[in-house]
Amino acid sequence: MTVLVINCGSSSVKFQLIDLGGDETSTRQDDELKGVIERIGTETPDHMAALGLVAERVQAHLSKTGGNLTAIGHRVVHGGAEYSEPTLITDQVIETIDRLSVLAPLHNPANNDGIRAASRNFPGLPQVAVFDTAFHATMPKAHRTYAVPVEWEHEYGVRRYGFHGTSHAFVSRACAKWLQAERQINPANSRIVVLHLGNGASACAVAGGKSVDTSMGLTPLPGLVMGTRSGDVDPAVFGHLNRVADMSVEEVETALNRDSGMAGLCGDGDMRAIEARLAAGDEQAELAMNVYIHRIRSTIGAYIATLGGVDAVAFTAGVGENSETVRAKIATGLEGLGISLDANRNKGRGSDPSGIREISAASSTVSLLVIPTNEELEIATQTNQVITRLQQRG
Repeated sequence: MTVLVINCGSSSVKFQLIDLGGDETSTRQDDELKGVIERIGTETPDHMAALGLVAERVQAHLSKTGGNLTAIGHRVVHGGAEYSEPTLITDQVIETIDRLSVLAPLHNPANNDGIRAASRNFPGLPQVAVFDTAFHATMPKAHRTYAVPVEWEHEYGVRRYGFHGTSHAFVSRACAKWLQAERQINPANSRIVVLHLGNGASACAVAGGKSVDTSMGLTPLPGLVMGTRSGDVDPAVFGHLNRVADMSVEEVETALNRDSGMAGLCGDGDMRAIEARLAAGDEQAELAMNVYIHRIRSTIGAYIATLGGVDAVAFTAGVGENSETVRAKIATGLEGLGISLDANRNKGRGSDPSGIREISAASSTVSLLVIPTNEELEIATQTNQVITRLQQRG
């Protein structure tokens, strides 16, 4: 089965062709046919034109290789309470994604633009929506409910949903397989904390393959400190800044999303630049790093309590996979929780050729792992599952 994975942002389209074999070893991700079309609205008129360019490349490639495209898998950020699993796209699904745009105004409209454009450029081909929020639909009600008037959830959808679901699903499953092979822990009993640390960052507590808690909420803003997002703040900051600085709700919301986080604290949102400044003795960079690390460590402790213990902590995404400094700072001082880092194993970027690198010390009761995320493969896999079920039903 060959799946075209599409991830539409407001001004970009990421795409990749993935050939899913009978098992993971025969799965082929086509590096020749992957890429990003940027500056939509300027260099490329709109998503329709961008998907037209993608369609031309896909068709030329398949003609050359003799392959056939089976389905298209779309990343959709917000599925609300309506979607807890990958879903075959219909007109009704498109309408619902539009309606849910109030919960993700920067993402869902662009996702739907991509779906409509793909329908035009690949007529008749089945399309599947894979939702960022779906993996977290297994959170217990007490974990997803805010202590606000109950009608807010029923009437306005105010509750915790969580994001980065495809990444947390992929990494936690890979981690569980490693624990089974290396430590003989049954995946059904595994307790894992996944740290997706990139420009956007979130943590997830996974018990037996299911998300039971995650750091993001109604939107991707709360939780960990990120490149430009604040993470958790006192919600009264909105009223306070309105009174003392005459800032509107929209202005505060924009500032918390785009001008806060590491960039707000030290002027840099890129962890590589921050680490360079840290090495040079920059005090503001040091403060930013300390705030960032404190929030992550506090979340790990909370999730160990939620899980009743932990078997592994998995680092993933751009910072998690590549910053030995961040990983070391997170782990240092957590020996009382059974977490010990091996400094030599931790050196360097990325993972081993096998895909997973263990960086925990021999004395550590908790496995510390670097696991590269692969959201495109996860979207293709979930798309395949939907199409296979449809074929089985006849």
